[in-house]
Amino acid sequence: MADIAKANIELGPFLRARRAELTRAEVGLPPAAGIRRVSGLRRQEVAQLAGISADYYARLEQGRLSSVSEYTLAAVCEALRLNPDQETYVRTLARKPAIPNSTGDMTVDASTRNLLAHLTDVPVLVLGPYLDVLGWNTLASALFLDFAQLPREHRNLVWLAFLETQVRAMYLDWESVGRTCVAYLRMDAARRPNDPRLAELVEELSAGDRDFQSWWTSQTVAHHSTSGRKRYRHPVVGEFTLDWQIYQRTEAPETMLAFLVPTPNTQSNNALSALARIVADRPESTSGTGAYQTRT
Repeated sequence: MADIAKANIELGPFLRARRAELTRAEVGLPPAAGIRRVSGLRRQEVAQLAGISADYYARLEQGRLSSVSEYTLAAVCEALRLNPDQETYVRTLARKPAIPNSTGDMTVDASTRNLLAHLTDVPVLVLGPYLDVLGWNTLASALFLDFAQLPREHRNLVWLAFLETQVRAMYLDWESVGRTCVAYLRMDAARRPNDPRLAELVEELSAGDRDFQSWWTSQTVAHHSTSGRKRYRHPVVGEFTLDWQIYQRTEAPETMLAFLVPTPNTQSNNALSALARIVADRPESTSGTGAYQTRT
């Protein structure tokens, strides 16, 4: 019941944020008479577009409905012009039971550690909920930083992107990366509304970075993408671009493998080859525990 209550609380601010972004003209309503005191659409206007009573929609925004019909959800999503990710977020909050909270003590199994040890040509990460870094190969450490030197709670790609100066400076499109990270966490929050791990992460990021706090409040949501491209500026090998691919692990559905491969150009290939040579030239005594690390 606590999960349902938390989800209802989160639903209201999200719906209000979305209707504040719309104008009467955008949704086909005639201009309003007189001076409007609120930005965007009023509750009554959303209810009108959705074909439901204003009181029923108000109770939906206020988290006072124990259940919502499929018809109503579809109508409200259409009225607010939600994109597929936003609609999924609303449906998750309004209808689906929360996924159990993360235990916080996930480890990387022996077969995956062996895989990391033999993947030496490209950076590879094992990611858990909220983009926690659970495992990595040595080339991933050369690309980002030595994860083994970080406290366990800071081995997280979102935390690093916002609060670790060295990593933040690497992203040439940092604002896009930051906004996307926040949208991912928002979606995760709908699935695990009472996870203390997520609450602690959001609290620390909100206190430590104004951009995070602003973007979190904006209620933007997005599914985790399975592929993409990022531009980096590494302090040793310079600027280059990597394509990343995410693969869900069927035997451990809460974890993913992230591969970062050079785009098909000389600059990216040369940069990654240079990182690989740096790793190969390190004395064994300074290269941690070998070709992989785990979050312990």
